[in-house]
Amino acid sequence: MSDTEEHDLDYAESVRLLGPVCKTVHSYLLSLSTKQFNDQYGVWFIWTNNTELFIEVFEAIKSSQHTTIALGLMKLTAYLERALGNVFLMIGKDCPFLLRDLLASRELATVFGQNAMNVLRVFLGSPQSLNIRNILWHGFAAPAEIPPMYTSMLLLLTAGLGQILPRDSMPLHRPYFRLTQLEELAVFPDINEEAIALAEDFIGKSDFVVEIMLPYWREAIAAYRNQRYVDCVILLLPQLETGLRKFFTIVNNCPNRLLTAESTTLYTTFDEMLAKYLENDNTNQLPTALGDPIMEILWDLLNHQEGPRIRDHLSHGELDLKIFPKEMASHVVALAIVLLHRCCRNGNEIAIESECLRAIVSSTNSYCSRFHPIGRLKQQLRHCVGSLQKWDEIPRPSIGQVSEGLRSEYLSPRVQAISGCLMEELVSYLMKQLQPVYNEELNTSQHLLAEEQLRLVTKLLSCSIRTLYCPRTVLEVVTLLRKVVLQCLTVFEQVTNGAVTRQQQWLSKSLRSRQRQNYLRMLGSIQYLHSTFSLITLLVTVELLNTWIISEIDSSECHNYLKFLKSLLQYAENMVTYTSPEKNKWDETWDLTEKMLLKVKEFYNRWKQ
Repeated sequence: MSDTEEHDLDYAESVRLLGPVCKTVHSYLLSLSTKQFNDQYGVWFIWTNNTELFIEVFEAIKSSQHTTIALGLMKLTAYLERALGNVFLMIGKDCPFLLRDLLASRELATVFGQNAMNVLRVFLGSPQSLNIRNILWHGFAAPAEIPPMYTSMLLLLTAGLGQILPRDSMPLHRPYFRLTQLEELAVFPDINEEAIALAEDFIGKSDFVVEIMLPYWREAIAAYRNQRYVDCVILLLPQLETGLRKFFTIVNNCPNRLLTAESTTLYTTFDEMLAKYLENDNTNQLPTALGDPIMEILWDLLNHQEGPRIRDHLSHGELDLKIFPKEMASHVVALAIVLLHRCCRNGNEIAIESECLRAIVSSTNSYCSRFHPIGRLKQQLRHCVGSLQKWDEIPRPSIGQVSEGLRSEYLSPRVQAISGCLMEELVSYLMKQLQPVYNEELNTSQHLLAEEQLRLVTKLLSCSIRTLYCPRTVLEVVTLLRKVVLQCLTVFEQVTNGAVTRQQQWLSKSLRSRQRQNYLRMLGSIQYLHSTFSLITLLVTVELLNTWIISEIDSSECHNYLKFLKSLLQYAENMVTYTSPEKNKWDETWDLTEKMLLKVKEFYNRWKQ
C-alpha cells in the first residue's frame, strides 16, 4: 500500500463522524431478538461460511460481560478477514497476508465499493486507524476499552457486504488449517481440577498479570472448566503476550514499551519479544531470564513454520472453531501456569507444597524444540530407524521355492563387500566425531552391525541440541540433511511396498520370468541396502549432533562440507529413481552405493586433516 493510499483517509475525523452512526446501530441491534436478527440478516452472512459464528457475536453484544463482547469481536475480525480473503481469491488474485492490505486493495473496492472498504479501514485498517483487530489480538485493550457499539457496527457492516456481493458470485471457501501436531505438543501432564485451581490462585498473585486484564484471565480459565476450549485459547493468547511484554520490558529495562499500541511506534509483540536482538541491536535478555526450554516452547507454539503457529492461525480465521482440540487448550493453560508461577511472589513456596505444580513446571526442564528444523530432522531420523527395524519382516519366498538357476540372484554376497574394512573405517570415523558431543564411551567393533547402529541412533537422538537463533550455515546444513533423509524414507517405502507387492504376485504365480528374476535380485539387494542406509542414518545423526561446529569453520571448509552433503543427497535421489517400481535397477543401486561409500571415505579422510 502506498503512502498516498495510507493517508487518503482522515481517520480521526472519520471516527468522530461514525460515532453517532455506531450508537444508532448498536441501539437498533439491542432491540432485536436472536430470531429477529437471524431472520433479517442471517442470509447475508452466508458469504462468510460462518453464519453461526456471526449470530453468536450478535448474542455477545447483549452480554453485560465486557470479556464476552471482546471475545466476540476477536472472532468477528478473524473470520471477516478470512471471508474477505476468499473473495479476493475468487477474483483470481493471491490473497495478501494482512487484513489492512485486503481492505486497501482496489480489487475488493471494485467488488464492494470504495465507501464500504473505507469504513472498514477506519475500524480495522492500518495503525493510523482504530486498528481494533490488532490491539485486541496483541493484548493491548482491556475488556471495557473498546465500546460495544463498534462490534455492532462491524457486525452490520459484514451483513452489508453480503448484500452487496452478487448472489451468483459466492466465494469458494479455503479448507481450514488442521492441527495435526497435537501428539508432539504433549509436553505437560493433563490439566485436572487441581491445575485449574492453581491457575485461578496464581492469577491474583502473579506479577505476570497486568491488573486491568484480570477479567480476561478469569474468563479464560472459566472457559476451560466449561469445556469451551477455543474461547479459552483466544482469551489467553493475548494475555500471554501482555504478560511477556511486561516481563520483557523489565528484563530489558525498557518500561516505555509496556503499553505501546500507538500509530507512530513499533508494537512490542511476540515477534520482537522472542527475537535474539532488540530493535537497538542490544541482546534481548528475555531468553536468559526465561531459559532456553521455555523459549523453545514459545517458539514451537507460536513461530516455527512447521508448528501449530496457533496465534497466527486463530487470529487470521484459519481454524475450524467447531472442532478445536482440548489438547491445544490444555497446552496453552499449562504454559500459562508455568509463566504465572515464574513471576509469582511466593511461587517457590507453592511449588514445594503442590505436586501438581511440580509436575507441570518440571516438564519444561528438558524440553527440546519439536518444530524447529533440527527437531523435525530428529523426528525424520526416528522414522528412519522405525522403518529399517522392520525390514526383517519383509516377506520373501523360501529357498526351496526358488529354482536353482535363480538362487545366485537371491543369495547375493554383496553385503560382505561393505561389511569389511570400508564399513569399519566409516564407523570408526563416526565414533570419533561423537566424542566431543556424546559422553558415553563408544567402541567401533560394537557398532559394525546395522542393528547396533540403529540402537545407537535412537540413543543419540535423545541428546539435546540447541535450536534458538541458529546461524544461517547451521540451518543450511540441517536443510540438506533433511532432504537426504526424506529421500531415504522414500527409498524405504518403495523397497518395502515393492517387496510386499512382488511377494503376492510370486505366490499367485502372476510374475513373468524376467519379473521373477528382478524380484529375486531385489531380495538379494535388501541386506546390503539395509546396511548402507543404517550407516547413512547414523552418519546423518552424527552430523546433526555436530552441526553447530559448522558455524565455526572457515568458508572454504564450509563450502567443501556442503558440497559433500549435496553429493550424499544426489546419491539418495538417484536411489529413489533406481528403486522405483518403474525402474527396478538393482544392479545399478549396488554400483551407485559402492561409489558413494568410497566418496564418503575420501571426504572423511580429508575432513579436518
